[in-house]
This record gives sequence, C-alpha cells and structure tokens, in this order.
Amino acid sequence: MEANAQTPVDQTYDDEIDLRELFTVLWAGKIQILVCVLVSALVSVSVALYLPNKYTAEAVLAPRSSGGGGGLAQLASQYSGLASLAGINIGGVGDGNPAAVATEMLKTREFFSEYLYDSVLVDLMAAQGWNSGADTVVIDDTLFDVQSQMWIREVEPPFQVKPSAQEAHEAFVEEFLSVSEDKQTGFVTVAVTHLSPSVARDWVNLLIKGINEAVRARDVREAENSIEFLNEQRMKTNLVSLTEVFSELIEEQTKTVMLANASDEYVFQVIEPPVAPELKSEPSRALICVLGTMLGGMLGLVLVLIRQYASKPEGAA
Repeated sequence: MEANAQTPVDQTYDDEIDLRELFTVLWAGKIQILVCVLVSALVSVSVALYLPNKYTAEAVLAPRSSGGGGGLAQLASQYSGLASLAGINIGGVGDGNPAAVATEMLKTREFFSEYLYDSVLVDLMAAQGWNSGADTVVIDDTLFDVQSQMWIREVEPPFQVKPSAQEAHEAFVEEFLSVSEDKQTGFVTVAVTHLSPSVARDWVNLLIKGINEAVRARDVREAENSIEFLNEQRMKTNLVSLTEVFSELIEEQTKTVMLANASDEYVFQVIEPPVAPELKSEPSRALICVLGTMLGGMLGLVLVLIRQYASKPEGAA
C-alpha cells in the first residue's frame, strides 16, 4: 500500500524532470533557434517586398425588375388552358430570374469570349507591374512585344503562343474576378483585382456594360423568335378566342423589343459605380512578415528537439 501511495508523487517528479530537461535543451539550442528566426524573418521581408501591389475596384448593382418577360409569363399562365385546346404550348415563358441568370453569365466562358477577351487579353496575361507616374501597365516583354503587338511567349502544347479564350477565361475567373450577392438585399457586388487600379476600374465597367448588352440581346432575340412563332400559330387557327390570346402575347413581346434599348442599365442598375482605388488591397506585408517569422521560430524549435533526441543512444535516460 505504501509503495502504491508513492507512485503519483514519483510520476509528478519525473514529469518535472522532463519539463526541466526540455527547457534545458531549448536553452542550449537558443543560437540555432535565433538563427532560424532571423533567416525566416529576412526571407519573409524579402518576399513581402517582392510581391507587387494589387488593387481591387468594385461596383454595387441592383437587379432591375423584369420587363416584357414577366408580362408574357402572366398572360401565358392565364391563357395556357385555352391554348392547350388547340395543341399549343405557351406556358413556362420567362419564368426565370433575369438577375440570377445574369450573375451566372458574368462567369461564363461564352460571355468572356464575346465581351471581354479582345479588350483585356494583354493586361490579363502579360502584365507584370504598374507605372503609377504614367498610369500604365508594365508588360512582360518575354510574353508580349508591345511595338509589334505580337505574342512571343514560349509555351508547350496544348497552349498557344497567343492565349486562347479558354486559357484567358480560366485565369480571369480564378485570379481577377469576384462576384457576390447579398441574400438580404439582393444587391450584387462585382469586383476585379489587378496590378493597375485604372485597369481594375475599367474592367468592372466593361463587365457591367457587357452583361446588360448580353441580356438585352438575348431577350430581344427571344422576343423576335416568339413573335414569329406566335404569328405562325395565329395563322393556323380560326378560333376567335385564340386569336385574342396570340394578339396579347405578340403585343407583350413587341413591347420587349421596343423597350430593350430604352436604358443602358437593362438588367442591373448601378448603385455604386467603380472607381480607381487609391489604396492597395493586397498583399498584406505585415501579416506575411509576422507569419513567416513565427514559422521560422517553430521550425527552429523542432530542429533543436529532433537533433537532441535523435542523437541519444537507445535506452538512454
């Protein structure tokens, strides 16, 4: 019983000895730890100073209420039962949310290829800095020759000397573009990050103009196709009631075509336009230095402990 009573005390004593030994080992290796901290601090500062500034421009957009599509959907629902008697399906027209569709279109390769690719390609794929005095983008001359306006980069297949729309789109979406939606207000924030604050602002403006144009063109195209289809169906029926249905549907689609060009802000209204930011958004140099220095200190501790206990012969206390 007495031996058992002494066991916790002995265990506590051994733990204290081990903790004391640990501090002794660390103190003996303080020079190595300090060297690791200093080296990592120098590396962190160098990396932080090497990374170029990036600037983020953003715009806040408010979705506009749907126009002709909503009215057509209401009429289609009202008359769908009557039209079905003649074997005509007019239901489900314009049921989608135009703003939600437009938000997703901003990220698509098709939209990028048609409305952005030619305008942004050089500043997207060959920029390496920004000349703040001249407010110009510094182009990497190993990728693009500014004088001849030719791409000269060396790449392996399947990539091309001139970046394809697919390659450029992937870089744009992953590294430059950010689109978010406030679920409470429905407002959409479109942000672009670039080495040049002016380029970031201009790209946001291009995105806003392009998405309004893309949705407008799609709605006009669908409305014109619907008018043609409805006119054909109206010619095929002799029912006075259906003739009235077709007339109202055609009228709604005609309104869509007429009003499509009434405003530049067709699907999104700009609440806060983008500006060229004066302050950088990244990198956070202080954070890089702090984290790098801490990592170096932890690495120094681990190296000292590994060297101490790995060099002990087996069975040594």
